[in-house]
Amino acid sequence: MILGMSVATFVMVHVVISLIAIVAGLIVMFGMLGSNRMPGLTAIFLLFTILTSATGFVIPPLLFEKMLPSHLFGILSFILLTIACIALYGMKLAGAWRWIYVVTALASLYLNVFVLVVQSFLKIPALTALAPGNPPAGPVFGVAQGIMLVFFAVMIIGAWRRFRPA
Repeated sequence: MILGMSVATFVMVHVVISLIAIVAGLIVMFGMLGSNRMPGLTAIFLLFTILTSATGFVIPPLLFEKMLPSHLFGILSFILLTIACIALYGMKLAGAWRWIYVVTALASLYLNVFVLVVQSFLKIPALTALAPGNPPAGPVFGVAQGIMLVFFAVMIIGAWRRFRPA
C-alpha cells in the first residue's frame, strides 16, 4: 500500500499524472513558439511534472535500495523544475531568466517524454519485440530516442528564440 492505494493503483495514478504533465507541457511548448504564456496550463504542466518526479520515487521497485537511472532522472528533473519555477514565478522571466525558464522547463519535459518512450518499449508488446531488454536496446529504440532528442533540441532552440511574452 502506498498512500492508502494498492501498488497497482498508485502506479496508474503516477502514469496518469505523467501523461497530464506531458500533454500540458507539449501545449505549453508550442505556445512558447508564439510567445503565448498560458499561465494556467503552464502551472498545470509544472505542478504535474513535479508530481511525476515525486510519485516516481515512492513506487516500490524504485525505492532507494540502490541508485537507479530513474532516480537520476527524477533528481535532475527536480533541479530543472526548481530553476524553471524560480525563473517564471520568482524572477518573472526578467532578462536572462526568460531563456533559463525556456531551457529548464522544456528540458524537464524532454526527460518526461524520454521516460515515456522507454516505458512504451517496456510495456507495449509490439515495441518490446522491436527493442527487447530492460532497458530497451537496439537500433529501433535508438532511432526513436534520437528522433525525440532532435525534435526537442529544435523546439527548445525555437522557443528560446521566439518566446518573448509581453
